[in-house]
Amino acid sequence: MAKQPKRIAKIVAGLDRNKAYGIDEAVKAVKSRAIAKFDETIEISMNLGVDPRHADQMVRGVVALPAGTGRSLRVAVFAKGAKAEEAKKAGADIVGAEELVDIVSKGTIDFDRCISTPDLMPLVGRLGKVLGPRGMMPNPKVGTVTMDIAGAVAGAKGGAVEFRVEKAGIVQAGVGKASFTEAQLIDNIKAFVDAVVKSKPQGSKGTYVKKVSLSSTMGPGVKIDVASVSNVSGGQ
Repeated sequence: MAKQPKRIAKIVAGLDRNKAYGIDEAVKAVKSRAIAKFDETIEISMNLGVDPRHADQMVRGVVALPAGTGRSLRVAVFAKGAKAEEAKKAGADIVGAEELVDIVSKGTIDFDRCISTPDLMPLVGRLGKVLGPRGMMPNPKVGTVTMDIAGAVAGAKGGAVEFRVEKAGIVQAGVGKASFTEAQLIDNIKAFVDAVVKSKPQGSKGTYVKKVSLSSTMGPGVKIDVASVSNVSGGQ
């Protein structure tokens, strides 16, 4: 049997992989094991009782994390005229209309989040095959198709996180950095879980939130007691 590398042995020492920890313990365990030479992202994973192949069981939304994400997002806005100027003043990194659609259609995506005014969606819709697989297509359900361009840009820059359930019924997202305080991470995690619980679709039956786990980029996963992060036990 291959010997476990020293780094792995160090970060899993004292950790019960089968135990569901309270949120305080889980955050402490994950932070203390984030020992890489860079500021690791703290990631949450939620296993939901849904089958996203059915339209009435899709889970999608956006949440503003109280302490932000710790990331500096590049935001692109599809807009014209006054709304384009509004986007620039709000801090958007890239602003354009037809010319921006042409650039993106050729595969140049120099941004992390994109927003569009409703009137430009017929144009932006042509980018479905490019932006869709990356989860970046503007959508009114998550506030990225809107006339409130300034608010959307501010949200994206200030720590708004989009979430969407994957085929296996799992929602994943970054909820901060290892350099965050434990209190900041706990606030962010609770806000994220609360947003996912509130997004429970009508088609979901039985237990909604089955499992929740936390990890850092290079660290092991730590199971979280669902009741410690949500007022709705099990997300029923």
